[in-house]
Amino acid sequence: MQKHIHEHFGKIIALFSTMIMAQAISISASAQKNSTASSFPNPKNIIIMIGDGMGFNCVKAADYFYGPMQFESFPVKVAAATYPAKVGSYDDNDTSKLKWASGYNPALAWKDSGYLHKNFTESAAAATALATGRKTYNNVIGLSVKGDTLLNLCELAKSHGKSTGIITSVPFSHATPAGFVAHNKSRSNYSEIATDMLFKSRCDLIMGCGNPEFDDNGLKLSGAWKKSRYVADSMLWLSLKSGSGEQTSFVLKDKIYEVKDVSGDKIPDPWTVITSEKDFRKLMSGKAPKRVLGIPEVYSTLQQSRVFGKNETKDSPPFITPFNPNLPSLAEMVRGGLNVLDNNPKGFFVMIEGGAIDWANHDNQKGRMLEEMKSFSDAVDTVINWVNKYSNWNETLLIVTADHECGDLWGGNTFTPLADNGKNKLPGLKFNSKNHTNALVGVYAKGKGAEMYDLMAGETDPVRGLFIQNTAIPQLIFMMWGKPVTF
Repeated sequence: MQKHIHEHFGKIIALFSTMIMAQAISISASAQKNSTASSFPNPKNIIIMIGDGMGFNCVKAADYFYGPMQFESFPVKVAAATYPAKVGSYDDNDTSKLKWASGYNPALAWKDSGYLHKNFTESAAAATALATGRKTYNNVIGLSVKGDTLLNLCELAKSHGKSTGIITSVPFSHATPAGFVAHNKSRSNYSEIATDMLFKSRCDLIMGCGNPEFDDNGLKLSGAWKKSRYVADSMLWLSLKSGSGEQTSFVLKDKIYEVKDVSGDKIPDPWTVITSEKDFRKLMSGKAPKRVLGIPEVYSTLQQSRVFGKNETKDSPPFITPFNPNLPSLAEMVRGGLNVLDNNPKGFFVMIEGGAIDWANHDNQKGRMLEEMKSFSDAVDTVINWVNKYSNWNETLLIVTADHECGDLWGGNTFTPLADNGKNKLPGLKFNSKNHTNALVGVYAKGKGAEMYDLMAGETDPVRGLFIQNTAIPQLIFMMWGKPVTF
């Protein structure tokens, strides 16, 4: 029965895509006859910002502590359902144990807290849905339920000659950034995923953590590194650094890997590798390299994974323990990344992730969740400022959303409102889970084509209002850039 529902849903979306494209063609044809008619939106630049694990109550908690965030005032605000196509356990070669997910039922979601703790997505399936417009099974990167390779938004953008990039505050080969670039049967294959991102993709920009030379406090490690999987291999990492800006061929486990051409001139483009805070800040202005791999001098996350100070607990307010020094902020990484990507006159696509919101929620860290919300909000503000200064809202579309909710965060037990204790005071919060839930998340959009998400919101939740499927976010982008998702 559930399989039938998903197949039927796919056919509906395919039909809707065809209808929208037909309407777009009709509108475009009419525009030639009538100057007052408008064509289907076709933004030059598209920026998706994902607060990993950022449920509605993460946003509200940040509002109470800091004040409202800019993206909350965007003209388009809907909710999104995040459930995957399939859930369950599986091994590398057998997906037969998977079962169809039960979807999202608005009535049950607000009646039974246990309902939200079942059939939820994780970040790989959610990222694949947000990057390809297709729901899939949990823990897979860029593949369909049947195992087919799915076209992602970075690949779509490249087909139009645009620049592409991903920026994250967690390891760059983690599930969310990987879902926009790579294709792999398991999100846990970090080394394989990193290799694909570095040598099979045509991304112009990759920024994220995972530096094997440093620990979670940003302290230099001595001796052999035991954890280099996030950058594929320790020797490969050293080769990338030493060959920065020049080397195009590398050897990894007796195999030769060559970087791709990103500009279409059929000449391989080397990675310019940056790691220091100074170099990240230098990248924020002036002439930028053609292709950048930015790995800050820290291992897991920019700040969330730093060791707790003696006066800090999971229930402490934010900023009790000083931040790791000598590291860029996510906002600084974003400003430098935009300086790389905006050199292309055809435009760009970039996914920016506040990845450690999810890490804090998994660990039920109230203060550090608020720290990561501030980091993400500052990064959004940086993008808004860039659009206002270097672009405009008639050529750029900015979407802010989450891949799923994490932590079942409320003011007490599930469904209890948060308590507002005043600005700069920790709100009344309680985590009711250390895992994800099937709750709706927010979608905030502004710029060219943003209004289309209001049109696509055809379902209603009694509390969150109109909502879409998470797959509708990229499906609209595929339609705007001339390639509707097919099923």
